[in-house]
Amino acid sequence: MPSPFPGMNPYLEQDDLWHDFHLAFLPAMRERLVRQVAPRYIVLLHEHLYVRDLPDEPRRLLGRADVSLAEAPGAEGGAAAGAVAAPARVELLAEDVERSPFLEIRDRRSRDLIAVVELLSPSNKRPGPDREQYLAKRRGVLASPAHFVEIDLLRGGRPMPLVARPPCCYSVLVSRAEQRPHADFWPIGLRERLPEIAVPLHPPDGDARVDLQEILDQVYDGAGYEHFLYDGAPSPALAPDDAAWARTKLPTRKGS
Repeated sequence: MPSPFPGMNPYLEQDDLWHDFHLAFLPAMRERLVRQVAPRYIVLLHEHLYVRDLPDEPRRLLGRADVSLAEAPGAEGGAAAGAVAAPARVELLAEDVERSPFLEIRDRRSRDLIAVVELLSPSNKRPGPDREQYLAKRRGVLASPAHFVEIDLLRGGRPMPLVARPPCCYSVLVSRAEQRPHADFWPIGLRERLPEIAVPLHPPDGDARVDLQEILDQVYDGAGYEHFLYDGAPSPALAPDDAAWARTKLPTRKGS
């Protein structure tokens, strides 16, 4: 069953579910691109890595001792016989690691970077070092000969910087290297179908085309979201009229 919403499903905008959707969406998009661009190009799935120290409170230790090792046979007091005593003992604090995938299209022979495709994450749109790291990479791509595609399916947070950005809930930016600083832009409303977009390649090759709504529906169906997605609520909350409209789209729950 495809998503019951005509466009973006706002119930996917939950912090505890978005990462799962993100991890599934880009591989599905990659499959569609490969069918169109191979063998001239290759489509690679990469990850941004964001590493943050967790706050002191509550503290969480990294790892857990293996009881079979800590209490090895023949050891006294939990320490191996003959072990050299260290002068100090410390604790390793856990780090919060976020992996955010993106796509690269490269020339198969030269491995030159042709295009980058990004699907924004919540951390890209919230103030802080993750956003700054993403913006630095974004500036680098926009200053390069590579094309850039940026898909924003999140209402929350700050949009990426643009001049004269039209008001919208969601958006797609397609920046062709030869047309900068101008770029194609799709402003998308909550109740609008996600568009089919062009992904530029190297001239004289024509664009690849991907239907974002078809990808969303495939991911929604493959993950079985209908069985648990609606236990939560869109984040941020919808405006009252939009919330009333969204409730009319919710599927009938079967079973418990």
